[in-house]
Amino acid sequence: MEDSYCPDCKRLTEIVFDHSAGDTICSECGLILEAHSVDETSEWRTFSNESSDHDPNRVGGPLNPLLADGGLSTTISKTNGGSNELLSCSLGKWQSRGANPDRNRIQAFKSIAAMADRLGLVTTIKDRANEIYKKVEDQKPLKGRNQDAILAACLYIACRQENKARTVKEICSVVNGTTKKEIGRAKEFIVKHLEVEMGHSMEMGTIHAADYLRRFCSNLGMTNQAVKAAHEAVQKSEELDIRRSPISIAAAVIYIIIQLSDDKKPLKDISVVTQVAEGTIKNSYKDLSPHLSQIIPSWFAKEEDIKNLHS
Repeated sequence: MEDSYCPDCKRLTEIVFDHSAGDTICSECGLILEAHSVDETSEWRTFSNESSDHDPNRVGGPLNPLLADGGLSTTISKTNGGSNELLSCSLGKWQSRGANPDRNRIQAFKSIAAMADRLGLVTTIKDRANEIYKKVEDQKPLKGRNQDAILAACLYIACRQENKARTVKEICSVVNGTTKKEIGRAKEFIVKHLEVEMGHSMEMGTIHAADYLRRFCSNLGMTNQAVKAAHEAVQKSEELDIRRSPISIAAAVIYIIIQLSDDKKPLKDISVVTQVAEGTIKNSYKDLSPHLSQIIPSWFAKEEDIKNLHS
């Protein structure tokens, strides 16, 4: 109960809210102060068939503009026994036989969501991947193509466009039985057809070594000071003419910083986390070696230590 001014009682009195009628009533004289008002508080009701299920779900999922029916279609579920079991099974069977234009798309979206969750990607990237897949499917039939590779490529492109780059190897690790080459081909296929639709080149976003660095450092358990030094070194390395991939440079810089720090880690661990071959890391390190004094922050390592590392 709460207090409100009653014009009949001429004073503040306790009021009672009648939820069934939506009326606010004075508890002293019974005067209806407000009629048919809307209760905007949460309604925690259970709509489950099972009495033991206390899941307070009110509605289904949100509207999905990428589906023909907005994702608001009704699905007939199976019962757990009872007189209506035969009818429910029959209706569900006829429903599954019916033409659902969104059936394949829904399954594709579920697969993209599963891959995104395994990679720890945010919702915006997942939504962008769904949009890319819909555009490609609307323009070009995907029958006969490697569906897993197409979905993985959509996710890879979405990561690039949202400036949250993931390597093809990382994407490949969450797709069963799909190779880097297949994903690469699928990416080229998607980009080609989307560029035809848009009438201009597709913006993919530029990959920098720093895009991978913080995640790799975190997975290696490096200290905040080492991470900061690695980040500065990577930024300075971009000013050099080092013809290596961003991920190889990131792995080599991490290797250098770890060698200069007190917390040494074997090259094998760096290779496993970055998914860059040990030989590639060593070769990238050799390319960076002549510039160590230029890229390593002076506050992190002494000049003598840098020279000893180079020798």
